[in-house]
Amino acid sequence: MSKMSRMFKGSSGSSSSSSSSSKSRSKSRSGASPQEAIHRLRETEEMLTKKQEYLEQKIEQEIATAKKYGTKNKRGALQALKRKKRHEQQLTQIDGTLSTIEFQREALENASTNTEVLKNMSYAAKAIKGVHQNMDVDKIDSLMQDITEQQEVAQEICDAIARPFGDTFDEDELLAELEQLEQEEEEERMKEMARLPRAPSSKVPSSRVPSGAPSSRVPSGAPSHRTRRCRSDRSNVMSMFGPPSQTPNA
Repeated sequence: MSKMSRMFKGSSGSSSSSSSSSKSRSKSRSGASPQEAIHRLRETEEMLTKKQEYLEQKIEQEIATAKKYGTKNKRGALQALKRKKRHEQQLTQIDGTLSTIEFQREALENASTNTEVLKNMSYAAKAIKGVHQNMDVDKIDSLMQDITEQQEVAQEICDAIARPFGDTFDEDELLAELEQLEQEEEEERMKEMARLPRAPSSKVPSSRVPSGAPSSRVPSGAPSHRTRRCRSDRSNVMSMFGPPSQTPNA
């Protein structure tokens, strides 16, 4: 029984390993998704950036070591400068690698964006096609004709409702009659003016005093006509009765 169980276990283990290997092969054939590749490229960029910072620190340390040794320990100073050169070479290689990875990541991002755009455009095109499948051009034309006919019928109904009832008169005829009435009224007014007495044609003399003629205005110091008349009446009375008697003083 133990041998049989081992055989079954071995067969089951081999079948599971074969299935896992087939899955990995199918996955490798299908390839990674663009999002996963972009994520890995970003992780690589971060790793290389950290490596750059580390190398820059090491270069500064080697320069400080070379300055420290100087002429006292030429071998140590030369070794420090050699290490600095190696670090600089690695830094240059990392710069080139980062440029390549950045270019590849941008290309993947653009390709992923274009893929999503094309998918959405294809989805929209299918949706439009599905909407148009339920539409018939002939039915649409007949529908528009029906709408036009109904609009014409509605307009005729509105015109019929707005049409006035009763007798219709010619407007030009009414205007001519009105003009005739105005002319008759004007003739009557002219006859009334002809019956009125005419004004005298002779000119009335003007009361204005000529500029060269003497003024009839009484001077301010001369007595008026009424004063002169009173004085003449008094003189007549005195001539008839004599002067008034004078009373003696007491």
